Amino acid sequence: MVRVRPLLAVDAPSLYFRAFHGIPEKAAQTAAGEPVNAIRGFLDMLAQLIRTRRPDRLVCALDADWRPAWRVELVPSYKKHRVAHGDVEEVPASLERQVPVLLETLEALGIPAFGVKGYEADDVLGTLAYGQPAPVEVVSGDRDLFQLVDDARGTRLLYCGRGVAKLEDADEALVQAKYGVEARWYADFAAMRGDPSDGLPGVAGVGEKTAARLIERYGGVEHILAALDDPDAGFAPGVRTKLLASREYLGRALPVCKVATDVPLPAFDPVLPTAPRHPDALLALAERWNLAGSARRLVDAMAG
Repeated sequence: MVRVRPLLAVDAPSLYFRAFHGIPEKAAQTAAGEPVNAIRGFLDMLAQLIRTRRPDRLVCALDADWRPAWRVELVPSYKKHRVAHGDVEEVPASLERQVPVLLETLEALGIPAFGVKGYEADDVLGTLAYGQPAPVEVVSGDRDLFQLVDDARGTRLLYCGRGVAKLEDADEALVQAKYGVEARWYADFAAMRGDPSDGLPGVAGVGEKTAARLIERYGGVEHILAALDDPDAGFAPGVRTKLLASREYLGRALPVCKVATDVPLPAFDPVLPTAPRHPDALLALAERWNLAGSARRLVDAMAG
């Protein structure tokens, strides 16, 4: 049986943040002492993913809006603890300076990288997962994207919570084993459990196990809230009290936790090039930013 080669839909911020924190700045610098640890690490991650997953298409998703107003309006605490000032994300200055260079490098390679105003990278990835021909492999360290896993549609999550070298290749069975819920209910599970890293409080007193049991019995949040009005639904009194107290929150949190799948994406060509699209530009960037080794490894992986 011939294996159909996948689209790799890459959560670029997830990977470059991971590279930045995983590689010491002093270990990856230009001759002038400018850190390039995030860029080198990201390029090496892409090279490893291409070598091991053998995609024929690759797209990098960006955060055009890391904290969309429509999500904040629903849950004001959403990512609030990560705001530096105004509505600007708190990002280390030495990482912030590297991102434009990374994007120039991807442009020279011919790998599309884009975000969409009003949406997060997760939403771009969700739209790619639903809109591009299968199979699609989403690459991220963000647990929220477990909700995109769909065996029938041919969508997997390559979860890199422990790094690209230790990917969890998530299908429906893995999500069920890991969290006790079907992938289609993961957003509902997250809304109830909460997520401090995203500023989502969850339902007070309802942890992962209780959330999973409720979903297994009743279905998602909308089904659970509807069942609260049924005196014969069989809720334990304490759990019913907790859910009633959080009824408004759950109604608002569910759309915040759900990844959008209908984002208006710009025109792009997902086909993975076998050689850099702009080799002279890539060479200039590699020389200026001391990226020759990482760039060469990625170009070699693209050539197959």
